[in-house]
Amino acid sequence: MPPPTLDPHQFAYRSNRAQRMQSPHCCTLYTHFWTTTIQRHAFVDFSSVFNTVIPSKLTTKLGDLGINTSLCNWILDFLTNRSQHVRSGHIGSTTITLNTGVPQGCVLNLFLYSLFTHNCRPVYGSNSIKFADDTTVIGLISDNNETAYRAEVQHLVAWCADNNLLLNTSKTKELIVDFRREKGRTHDPIHINGMAVERVSSFKFLGTHISEDLSWTTNISSLVKKAHQCLFYLNTLKKNHLSSTILVNFYRCAI
Repeated sequence: MPPPTLDPHQFAYRSNRAQRMQSPHCCTLYTHFWTTTIQRHAFVDFSSVFNTVIPSKLTTKLGDLGINTSLCNWILDFLTNRSQHVRSGHIGSTTITLNTGVPQGCVLNLFLYSLFTHNCRPVYGSNSIKFADDTTVIGLISDNNETAYRAEVQHLVAWCADNNLLLNTSKTKELIVDFRREKGRTHDPIHINGMAVERVSSFKFLGTHISEDLSWTTNISSLVKKAHQCLFYLNTLKKNHLSSTILVNFYRCAI
C-alpha cells in the first residue's frame, strides 16, 4: 500500500488512478484561467530517468516514509550488484555489474520511482503534476508576476541535481496560454541549466494535444488522422480476404 504522504498529484502506479485521469485533472486547472492572466506550462523531459536512480538515496527516502528497515535493505540488495549482459543469437556481450538505476521490465521499478520522487513537490502556487517520468510545472500567473513560476522551475532543476536525475532541456517544452489582447506582447523564455526552453503552440500531453488557444482543433485532427490510418490498414486486410476473426482482432487492437 502506498504511504499516505505520497504526492496526491502522482497518478501513476496507484490504486484507482490511471493515466487517463491526468489529462482531465490538468484541464480542471484551466478553470482557474478566469481568475489569472497568464498560464505557463513547462513539460519537463528527463534523460534515462530509470537508469540514474541512486539506490542508497532511494532506500533513505523509503525509510523516511516509514517503510520497514528490513524491506528497505531487501530493496537495496535487489538494486545493487546486478549482473547484466546482452545476447543476440549465440553472441553475448561482456557481463557488467550495475549499482545504479532500477531494473526495467519489472513492476517494482515503476513504483519505486514514484516513491523516489515523492518529495518533489511545489513550494509555490504553481502545481507540479507527475506521471511516471513525465513532469509538468504549471504557473498560474496574475499581475505579470512570474517570480513564483520561475522559482518553481529552478527548484525542480535543483532537486533533480541533488537526486542525480538528468533533465533533457532540448526535449523540454513550454506552452503559454495568454488571452490578453495587447499586440506585440512577448514572453521571456525560462532557462534550464543555462539553455532556453523552446516555446510551442501545442503539446501532446499523455495522448492529448493541448493548444495555447485551448481549442481542440489540433487534438481532433490528430485523432482523425490516426483513425484514417487504422481504417486504411483494416480495409487492406479486408481486400486480402482475411477472416472476420482477424479483422475484429485488428480493430480491437488498433482502433
